[in-house]
Amino acid sequence: MKFWNWVKNEEGRTLYLDGYIAQESWWDDEVSPREFKAELEEADDDITLWINSPGGDVFAASQIYTMLKEYKGKVTVKIDGIAASAASVIAMAGDKVYMSPTAMLMIHNPSTIVWGEESDMKRGIEVLSEVKEGIINAYETKTGLPRNKISQMMDRETWMSAGKALELKFCDEVLYQEAVASENVTASFIFDKVTVTNNFLGKFQRVKPLKNKEEKEIEPTEKGTEYKHLAKRLELLK
Repeated sequence: MKFWNWVKNEEGRTLYLDGYIAQESWWDDEVSPREFKAELEEADDDITLWINSPGGDVFAASQIYTMLKEYKGKVTVKIDGIAASAASVIAMAGDKVYMSPTAMLMIHNPSTIVWGEESDMKRGIEVLSEVKEGIINAYETKTGLPRNKISQMMDRETWMSAGKALELKFCDEVLYQEAVASENVTASFIFDKVTVTNNFLGKFQRVKPLKNKEEKEIEPTEKGTEYKHLAKRLELLK
């Protein structure tokens, strides 16, 4: 099943990327990349690309990014929901990138599954390191941010609101709002997974047991989930 859809209209063509990018890896797939490229090159008029995707196959994202950068017509990207992980890489191919004021953009390190002995593990680490460098290239080209800053943001799994993405130049404009200088953007926020988890853990405070006049502990009428169990669950989510 294709994760993309083309719609022809009077102003040109509209491409929708919804859901997971490539259910199966494009690594050994000769059909999907060729099919996408053929549909892309059916015309050379301007394209509006709407993105709402949590990400997916990094190799598919890399090929789509390159195809869009090579495309003769103008490519306008509009993020209406989320452009996370591999989808954020594709978004960087736009000549102009717009975000809905309610949209989110997320960048993080690439991941994979490696099976084998020690040498296989080391090789897997080397491959991931090089893949990360390639991803940074796309973000650096778009934003002009230092590579070490982008790398640190990826390490933390960084989530950006439309305002923050505009401020950091991951997008060029927020939809439905008058254009403003990025330094004047106030409705923006950025956060990472570790900060959110730690902040959430801090909400759970150990409450001293209630006592009556005889200094006997009063058992609560309703028992919730114990702190240690909640903390353990959050650790598993990291």
